[in-house]
Amino acid sequence: MRPACRALALAVTAALAFTSAASAAEVHVMISGGLTAAYKALVPEFERKTGHKVVTAFGPSMGTTTNAIPVRLERGEPADVLIMVGYALGDLIKQGKVKPDSRVDLVKSPIGIAVKSGAPKPDISPADSVKQALLAAKTIAYSDSASGVYVSTEMFSKLGIADQMKDKARMIPATPVGEIVAHGEAEIGFQQISELKPVAGIDIVGPLPEPLQKITVFSAGIATVSKEPDAGKALISFLASPDARDALVKSGLDPIVGDGTH
Repeated sequence: MRPACRALALAVTAALAFTSAASAAEVHVMISGGLTAAYKALVPEFERKTGHKVVTAFGPSMGTTTNAIPVRLERGEPADVLIMVGYALGDLIKQGKVKPDSRVDLVKSPIGIAVKSGAPKPDISPADSVKQALLAAKTIAYSDSASGVYVSTEMFSKLGIADQMKDKARMIPATPVGEIVAHGEAEIGFQQISELKPVAGIDIVGPLPEPLQKITVFSAGIATVSKEPDAGKALISFLASPDARDALVKSGLDPIVGDGTH
């Protein structure tokens, strides 16, 4: 290559590098447990492809614990993208904290049942078997997010055992239910399968049977306080694209959007 051409090539390369650096953004994300495992696997690829840096805060979609996403927002923590239970995101849209036209429903997530590794797995195929397993268990745990709200306020009543569950079933704030089961603090645990899968020391018995199952939709949106909405939209588009599908399915989720269009 002639010196003049080499100089031009270097100049163009330097200009592109400067442009990329100038357009790179720091994207602040708040995310709840349902998508966490897949998200952690996908973020490095997004950062590599775009040059953006992702800063993540983890916490439940609802509740009053310190890390809960609504509580973080109230504290004024920086937020560009919120990834959480769909109806909880909908509440934040109504409160004016999320841009309504930015919402993208990403995945469907079923509730699963877990026991400590090596413990006998109860039969959960018919709904009545779930009922018998719960009546026989001494301790039961469920989350403080969407799955736990359903289990405690609807499923126990549907099975006609709400009164029997009052003294032995408890909500677990902030900590993954699987960890409580792994430590032997509960014989049976209920949570999204995608949140149970990453936990060591437990066996996932399976999803709740169809008559008892409650599918939770996890959605993403841009916070109204976002300082980097364009980079945030790029992240959401990536999570909704075919490139993200395998990681989502591997973590026990059913992708809703697979072609990157909304």
